[in-house]
Amino acid sequence: MALRDVRKHLPIVDHLPATKTRAIVPLQPGERPRPRLAVWEFTLACDQKCLHCGPRAGRKRPDELSTAEALALVDEMADMGVGEVVLIGGEAYLRNDFILVARRIRERGMTATMVTGGYNLTKERAEAAVEAGIQSVSISIDGLRDSHDRVRNTPNSWTRAFAAMRHLRAAGSNISANTQINAYTFRELPELLELLAIEGIHSWQLQITVPHGNAADHHELVLQPYQLIEVFEILDRVIDRAEALGIRIWPGNSLGYFGPYEHKLRRHQRRKTGHYSGCDAGRSSLGIESNGALKSCPSLGGPPNVAGSWREHGLAKLWNEAPQMTSLRNRTREDLWGYCRECYYADTCLAGCTAVSEPLLGRPGNNPFCHHRALEMQRRGLRERIEFVAKAPDIAFGTALFRVVREAIAPNDRGAEPVAIESPRVSREEAWTGPGWTLGEAPGPTS
Repeated sequence: MALRDVRKHLPIVDHLPATKTRAIVPLQPGERPRPRLAVWEFTLACDQKCLHCGPRAGRKRPDELSTAEALALVDEMADMGVGEVVLIGGEAYLRNDFILVARRIRERGMTATMVTGGYNLTKERAEAAVEAGIQSVSISIDGLRDSHDRVRNTPNSWTRAFAAMRHLRAAGSNISANTQINAYTFRELPELLELLAIEGIHSWQLQITVPHGNAADHHELVLQPYQLIEVFEILDRVIDRAEALGIRIWPGNSLGYFGPYEHKLRRHQRRKTGHYSGCDAGRSSLGIESNGALKSCPSLGGPPNVAGSWREHGLAKLWNEAPQMTSLRNRTREDLWGYCRECYYADTCLAGCTAVSEPLLGRPGNNPFCHHRALEMQRRGLRERIEFVAKAPDIAFGTALFRVVREAIAPNDRGAEPVAIESPRVSREEAWTGPGWTLGEAPGPTS
């Protein structure tokens, strides 16, 4: 059905209810965690061929949820207490019924937002999205023009993304931007901020590119851990400038942790603590694939992460009972390994973002992409870099394997062998809890 015809099916309402909050509040004794933020891959169909795409989007899944199923899932999310639903893809707007789902989200009192590359987000689509109730849209801008078009792997992607921002603003939507920081673009952030400010964004989400999906095949995009020191020096200036421009910096879970700029980076996001507090996967966040597969993290896939089919089990049962959903919320220091296990912040940080550590090393619990860790290495005269070990399978969120090499900063101080090597470990399929063990070795006590 054409978009103009779908718009005619939007329910006529005098007003839409006030929205709930996605804020995470402390649980009462005996209270179960509940999802507050749902990130929904509404379709895997996409109109770009991004080199860093985790789900390897392009064609829709053959078994994507129908409109009726999608509306029913919205109702279950509302009943579970979800505060915000983010429609992503692929490209959500490539399914014209996205506006019917957005309207149901709003009718059920949840915040409706969207993330898009904007390549074919026309004036008509922007107006339809706002009419349906979409309240804010985040446009993906991954560097200055040439860098963005290179990563998005689609002609004129930059120009059309900025055009989408203007269509949305004209239609009455709030707009923000999101950027993946990669090895080619991190020095472009200050100039990019100025261009985004002109467009009137209210927030800018920043995260690092992680090696899963297409990015696992293009790992030249991925930063080296030692580069985080320079990245955060740039971010320090960017945060100050953004504050002056009235733009809120919103760090992704992959960006951190516990360095000297931590409070500054997260002051709008973690107002009570001022710092990162561990992975939210399965604690407050929910990922939904377009066929109804539910998972704890929207940026991960595969057997360790997909809890099961909503069609078969429903949301509440999977959220409360599936080990893929519950295991990460119960993580402790005993599940950490490598440098992260001995870190001063281990009990709070718990090795940072699972969507970084698992695609990198095969298992959560050790994460070299940490500002505090990079600074500690520098203090010791060392640095860490990652080396490619094994290719990723050609599936959505397929992960390659890397190892972490620790060596002297000064080339002349490096011996024949590195100071240390942290090799990939077995996946959670083989050992749900604990630190696991190095691939190819027999199980045993490890740390």
